[in-house]
Amino acid sequence: MDLAELLETAEAESIWGYETHAAPEVIERFGMASARIGGGVALAVRNDPTNYWSRALGFGFTEPVTAEVVASITDFYRGNGNPIAVLNLAPSVLPADWDAICAKEGITGGGTWVKLARPAGPVAAPDTELRVAEIEPADAEQWASVLTRGFGMPEELLVPMAKSVVGRPGWTAYGAYEGDQLVAAATLLISGEVAEFCGAATLPEHRGKGAQSALLAARAQKAGAEGVQWFSAETGKPDEGEQNVSLNNLARAGFEIQYDRRNWIWRP
Repeated sequence: MDLAELLETAEAESIWGYETHAAPEVIERFGMASARIGGGVALAVRNDPTNYWSRALGFGFTEPVTAEVVASITDFYRGNGNPIAVLNLAPSVLPADWDAICAKEGITGGGTWVKLARPAGPVAAPDTELRVAEIEPADAEQWASVLTRGFGMPEELLVPMAKSVVGRPGWTAYGAYEGDQLVAAATLLISGEVAEFCGAATLPEHRGKGAQSALLAARAQKAGAEGVQWFSAETGKPDEGEQNVSLNNLARAGFEIQYDRRNWIWRP
């Protein structure tokens, strides 16, 4: 596998894990569906107030991105009654006729994210009074609530999804504590040769205390012990003259931008 395939596959498996392990009543309430299509994954959340969780990714490696593959993806979302979905495709897999495919399927360009990676290795822990610990299943709901509030997402959707991965094989959830209070949360997924640093957030009133840097260091230590070759993460690309704190934290931890990846937005 080339690096892009490793990184995209790991991210795809993280989104697949968050959504497919949700409880049946959550899947029914939010109109969730999932499918493996053309070597990638398509996840649908019909009743998603954030328009974030209906995503198709991991395509273009085991087989090329073609008009037929994209039509299968959009048919999946149309069949689920989705009002919107986002296709995340590495720039290296976009076909020469991508513009024509987009015009036919009603896909338009949206914002841009950056895919980051670094070779596995230690990350220096910051000087902070916060304590980092792995989360046990008994504390999964509290952890998921902190993660959700840190992202500013509605708890009724993300809490049931996020808590479902705690304690599952390959997954490790982490929390940062100020005294006995859980103030930040993060997740690690070991996926083959890659450790996916998927999802990390701090409660607004506790930012600037080193929580995310401490959580990066703890996850790096765990991932290194698992023998992975690469660390992977993704975050939004800031506009010219602006800053993305998550991107800055990742850069300090040795992550480097591998490529920009545009969000391709489909609507029926």
